[in-house]
Amino acid sequence: MMLEHIMRASVQRSAAILLALATALPAQAQNRLDNFDQRVLAAHNAERGQIGVPNLSWSPALAADAARWGANLQTLSYLEHDGSLVAEGENLWRGSKGAYTPEDMVTMWIDEKAAFKNGVFTDVSTSGQWEDVGHYTQMIWRNTAQVGCALVTVASGEDEILVCRYLDGGNVTGQTTY
Repeated sequence: MMLEHIMRASVQRSAAILLALATALPAQAQNRLDNFDQRVLAAHNAERGQIGVPNLSWSPALAADAARWGANLQTLSYLEHDGSLVAEGENLWRGSKGAYTPEDMVTMWIDEKAAFKNGVFTDVSTSGQWEDVGHYTQMIWRNTAQVGCALVTVASGEDEILVCRYLDGGNVTGQTTY
């Protein structure tokens, strides 16, 4: 009798866990991009906080600039930086549609920190190639105060592109990152 009670309780717990997982997964997928702006900003500011530089604020104007450039990238099979930028900085990311959260996208830039060394730009990478850490340095650049980002889907529908614009832009030769 006791064994039967334990087995019944175990089956009920397993069923409850499976039901919770089954109902949580669709909601999680549905919410992947909820509060996109806030989440991208929070991911940036969490990293900036780790190194003691001031938080960024969200700029709708930069987000609109990012969306315009994203529209240009939608038909390309590669990422290309906007060569007309003067005061703004830019980070680009591309990945399979639906597979990444906003935090995942930004974390891929943060992961460049593994090769980062704080110094005078362009001497900011343990590899000797600043390009290995250029997204990260843009994110944490002390003089950058604003960010605005946009997410677009490529024409084929298979991938997404994240474009983030920064003001003032970082990665300025001869200046320190922070």
